[in-house]
Amino acid sequence: MNDRQSRAGAAAIASFLALAAMPSLVFGVLIAVHDLSVRPGLRAWAACTIAACCAGLLLGRDIGVMTALIRGLAANPAARPARLMVPGMASLGREARHLLRAERLGRTRLANSAAEDRALVERLPDPLIKLDGAGNPVWRNASAAAIFGAETAALLRHPDLRAALAQAQAGGAPVRQGITTAAPVLRDLDATIIPVGGPVYLLLTDRTRERALEKMRADFVANSSHELRTPLASLIGFIETLRGPAADDPEAQQRFLTIMSEQAGRMQRVIADLLSLSRIEISEHQPPQDRLALPPLLARLIAGMEPMLTAADTRIDVTIDETLPEIPADADQLAQLFTNLFDNAIKYGKRGGRIKLHARASTGDDRFAGGGVLVSVIDDGPGIPREHIPRLTERFYRVDKGRSRAVGGTGLGLAIVKHIVNRHRGRLLIESTEAAGTNFTVWLPN
Repeated sequence: MNDRQSRAGAAAIASFLALAAMPSLVFGVLIAVHDLSVRPGLRAWAACTIAACCAGLLLGRDIGVMTALIRGLAANPAARPARLMVPGMASLGREARHLLRAERLGRTRLANSAAEDRALVERLPDPLIKLDGAGNPVWRNASAAAIFGAETAALLRHPDLRAALAQAQAGGAPVRQGITTAAPVLRDLDATIIPVGGPVYLLLTDRTRERALEKMRADFVANSSHELRTPLASLIGFIETLRGPAADDPEAQQRFLTIMSEQAGRMQRVIADLLSLSRIEISEHQPPQDRLALPPLLARLIAGMEPMLTAADTRIDVTIDETLPEIPADADQLAQLFTNLFDNAIKYGKRGGRIKLHARASTGDDRFAGGGVLVSVIDDGPGIPREHIPRLTERFYRVDKGRSRAVGGTGLGLAIVKHIVNRHRGRLLIESTEAAGTNFTVWLPN
């Protein structure tokens, strides 16, 4: 017998003794004041005592039944009591059941409401991070985990964010602060710090896309006006010549029209590459989520380059590890990346030469942190002087401007490669020796 049962039994016994003692007290007083004779009084006392004892026993039993009912309802709302004997106790039992059911229903509704609130917070498109009083993260929603991942700690160390956090904790009011992160890619964020007692909530809104769009418009105007000025001036000059001095010169007309077609094609390529680069920069802060197997993609690209390889009398030696792990990647962007590298190797390699393509796992390569995939495109061209290598991925930067224009280069191919690699959180390594060719190596994490 446990303590609760012992206390219930003691209460029932106490109730029984109290009911049994009451008739003795009443009749003892009546006999003492001569209002009742002894023998009839004793008979009446005995009858009342028996009745009181029976009522006490029934009441004690019903109290035990009610106690068991209340305990049972806490675990099973459908529990029903045994038959109650004392009048009024049955209705009391029903009321107890109703009260406990209402309390359980209220707790269930609160739990469901809390679960709905948590699910809503988890599905917020903006990252939300809960911090303790010292500014350490104690919880984050799915968006924060997906967007920042292991970068959360570095983000919380940002000096502007730490200053805004201190200001919010000191003032007890929400504070908004714009911050810019540089690694792994440039990201513009609006941070709202909301103190709630001890904890602090950090809501982050990514403004990178909007600001990238603004920058894209400005860069597009600046770059296009600069790069298109020369071919436009050339086209205008040739048109005026064709209308004037060369109006009756068929030979000059054919020569000028050929040059005009080349200039128009160049303008078209520059605009296409600028638009492509702008689209990549807009999404650069968002790493790809799809998984991709590289070997089939590389095989398709090599097959598509056959006409260019044949025209340049160039061969390509392929070494691809078919067991390469899948990587998070945007298939279209990686196709553009490797197409640009193949195109460079064909244009700037030796005519009748050989290009090498190697794709393998990066395990054990000390140049790259963590596992992933390494893809190298190696040409046998004249190579690149060392002083030019750091600037190769700048827009419109050319080592040999004359040769670049002669082979149809826009100066944007490697800039596109760099930004695609950045979006995939990878690295681009360029190694070159003059007169011995160039090796472009791309590392992509898995």
